[in-house]
Amino acid sequence: MDFNVKKLACDAGVFFTRAVQFTEEKLGQAEKTELDPHLENLITRADGTRNWTEKILRQTEVLLQPNPSARIEEFIYDKLDKKLPSKVTNAELLGQYMLEAANEFGPETPYGSTLITVGEYQKRLGGAEREFLHTSAATFLTPLRNFLEGDWRTIAKEKRLLENRRLDLDICKARLKKAKQAEAKAAAAPDFQETRPRNYVLSASASALLSEEVDKAELELRVAQTEFDRQAEVTRLLLEGISSTHLNHLRCLHDFAEAQATYYAQCHHYVQDLQRELNRCANAVAPTVPSAAVCPNPVSSAFLSGPSSPGATVTAQTQPPVTGTRKAKVLYDYDAHDASELSLLADELITVHTVPGMDPDWLIGARGNEKGKVPVTYLELLS
Repeated sequence: MDFNVKKLACDAGVFFTRAVQFTEEKLGQAEKTELDPHLENLITRADGTRNWTEKILRQTEVLLQPNPSARIEEFIYDKLDKKLPSKVTNAELLGQYMLEAANEFGPETPYGSTLITVGEYQKRLGGAEREFLHTSAATFLTPLRNFLEGDWRTIAKEKRLLENRRLDLDICKARLKKAKQAEAKAAAAPDFQETRPRNYVLSASASALLSEEVDKAELELRVAQTEFDRQAEVTRLLLEGISSTHLNHLRCLHDFAEAQATYYAQCHHYVQDLQRELNRCANAVAPTVPSAAVCPNPVSSAFLSGPSSPGATVTAQTQPPVTGTRKAKVLYDYDAHDASELSLLADELITVHTVPGMDPDWLIGARGNEKGKVPVTYLELLS
């Protein structure tokens, strides 16, 4: 118990002395040992890395999960080292509701069958979103968190130790300076005159004590300098590892961009397939079912007849049927899904013609020696 009390008192004394030194430095009343410029640059770079990593991490979390409550729940489960229960995405939930509604309205009705089609694709979109969130968390968010909670904590700890060693070094420098000033003052005092032998003896004794204080202060300064240099080297080695951290985060950034590209490509593919499916369904029921029964409002009719862009829909509806070979302007980029189709680039001009018995939603497009099917809704036919 006595040992703990003594240690506590000693630690409190060291803390107080460092606090006094730090305050005097801020007030300009004490000298401060400057760090090596290279080490200062490394510290500045490391602080910037930590600051921007935190901001990028937080904003990516907001992007992937806009709901603050859900983010807090994920954070709590992560801190408790528990696996978050699997949840369906909003798109998957929407798809499930559509399927249940179709069962109630009748899956054989035009509305019910369309609900089933759209619902299935919504579930696919939701599944792609869930996979994207999982991949992004594993390949991007986790490495950033590991840096902040692992490497950076170690760096921050060593930086604090370096600051303490610097304060101790400056304290020793100030103590040695005071001891030398006291020794010089005592040596210049009149008590050292040989005409006053008693005072001379007393002064000689005091001089010896002051000399011992100087020697002790010099020894403490050498020890403090050694500890400071050692800690500066350890900190420098850790800070130089920030370069490898940047390389690791660079790889993670590529993985995140790749996950985004895959996710959006899947969504684009699913939505295009959904449009084709709805167009086929509309064409199949058109001879026997009034158009109002399939699409009771103009917005739904426009969606069934072409892409989601209103301008493209109006263009497709007002275009005359193709007869012979004509020029056409491409309205939107289009990626071919198989060898029978032709990829398109927005604003380019191609030649199109129709083939007897061909789906009216498609034309044969030609660009130089390349030929393939192209969707009518992506084109503006030119006279």
